[in-house]
Amino acid sequence: MALNRRASWTIPLAQGPVSATADRVVAAIVGIVAVVFTSGLMAVSPDTRGHGTHEQFGMDKCGWPAVYGMPCPTCGCTTAATEFVHGDVFGAFVTQPFGAAVALIGLVAGMHAWACLLRGRSFVDALVRLPFWTIVFGLFVLLLASWGYKCLVWEG
Repeated sequence: MALNRRASWTIPLAQGPVSATADRVVAAIVGIVAVVFTSGLMAVSPDTRGHGTHEQFGMDKCGWPAVYGMPCPTCGCTTAATEFVHGDVFGAFVTQPFGAAVALIGLVAGMHAWACLLRGRSFVDALVRLPFWTIVFGLFVLLLASWGYKCLVWEG
C-alpha cells in the first residue's frame, strides 16, 4: 500500500481552483507582503507603554485618547505585532490579543505562501477552503474583546 505523502491542506498547482499563473501571483503577493511587514516590524522596537510603536514609522500619535479618554479599538496592535516578530509571543498577547493574532495569521499565511511557491502547490486552494465568514466573525469578536481588555489595562 503506497503512502499518500500529500498533506490534506495542499494540492498540486495544476489542480488548483484558479490558473497556475493566478495562483502563483496571489502566493507571491502574500509572501512578499509578509516579508515586508515582518522586516518593518523587526526594524523597530516595541514601545514599553504597550502602544505607540506606530509612531516609529512616522505616523502621528493617536488622537483617540485625547478626544475620548480611552484607547482606540486597535490600540497596541502594532506594538503587539512588533513583540510577536521579535519572539515575545506571550508579551504580544498580553499587550493586545487582536494584534498578536493578526501577526500570527500574517506570518502563517506568508510562510504557507512561500512553501506553496517553492513546492509547486496551490495556495489559493487552501484560501477558498477556509471558513471565511467564521474567521471574520471570530476576528471581529476578538477585536472587540481586545479593545475591552485594553480599556481595562489602559494607563494612558
